Amino acid sequence: MNIVVLAGGLSTERDVSFVSGGKVCDALRSKGHKVLLLDVFMGYGDEECDVADIFQHTEEASVKPAKISSQAPDLKAVCASRKDQSNSFFGPNVIAICKLADIVFLALHGENGENGKVQAAFDLHGIRYTGNGNLGCAVAMDKEVTKLFLRDAGVPYPKGIALKIGDRAEGSFRSQIVYPCVVKPACGGSSIGVSIVEEEAELDAALDEAFRWEDNILIEQYVKGREFSVGVVDKKVLPIIEIAPKEGFYDYENKYKPGATVDTCPAQISDDATKRMQSYALKASLALHLPIYSRIDFLMDADENIFCLEANTLPGMTPTSLLPQEAAVLGRDFASLCEDIIRISLEKNNE
Repeated sequence: MNIVVLAGGLSTERDVSFVSGGKVCDALRSKGHKVLLLDVFMGYGDEECDVADIFQHTEEASVKPAKISSQAPDLKAVCASRKDQSNSFFGPNVIAICKLADIVFLALHGENGENGKVQAAFDLHGIRYTGNGNLGCAVAMDKEVTKLFLRDAGVPYPKGIALKIGDRAEGSFRSQIVYPCVVKPACGGSSIGVSIVEEEAELDAALDEAFRWEDNILIEQYVKGREFSVGVVDKKVLPIIEIAPKEGFYDYENKYKPGATVDTCPAQISDDATKRMQSYALKASLALHLPIYSRIDFLMDADENIFCLEANTLPGMTPTSLLPQEAAVLGRDFASLCEDIIRISLEKNNE
């Protein structure tokens, strides 16, 4: 097959996306496919560039991903480095190249990759892609909206309030906060902009950090406990994985710094907790309209109360990412998982 692996973009998870995309690209090439790794924002060549035979030289034309830095990327610098300085999210020739592919493997993370906009654009252009449709992505990207769907599905989640930047000065929200709490952007990923606030004196700094990334944020109850993730592929629940940072919580640095966390799969928890968490994962994926694949994140306290944190519509895709680790427990190697995602996506598109 001729496959475009689409990565990059303009989210805070741009660097992470390239690592996912690079690993997916290598895996699919090992299966004999012609695969092009393409930066959705930078594009390929100039507008007048002839891309008709690009799948004959995919390795030379592919972007070369760098390692993930310890800090989120400088997106202003990324925008300034684009040659054509267009206002379009799609770089030169991206749509034209994607139309030439048999399918586009979406390795995008964060804003515009997981919020449904790219999926909706591809639907209008008749471009086939991996993963869920624009509706599920849009719903799951917004953690405030996600909670409404989880509530109706009977999936527990941390209590809290939503706050818009324009309502901060009024201040009445402060009386609703119970400490300790978690302050985080409503739509961000990779734990960027997230703070654990122990007392009121720390709140304003946490608000400043969250509002630095988005105009809508959440202030939630702090759940002290263990963190887990559950993959759901084609409505089938994978084994649970536990993520235990060696220091602090599962923030951006701990997510992507090698050796910073200990991942255990299958998670060492009771049979009852396993059944409940996997049931919640399936309910969440169905309620949020995520039938292709997703990863649902949870916290569990000392009394085995389970809280759903969020749904990832395009989970990280490196061999050491959480969802591939879960699939590996069932004997599914990384390259086969990538091909399975393509097969399932094509089947759903043809229904």
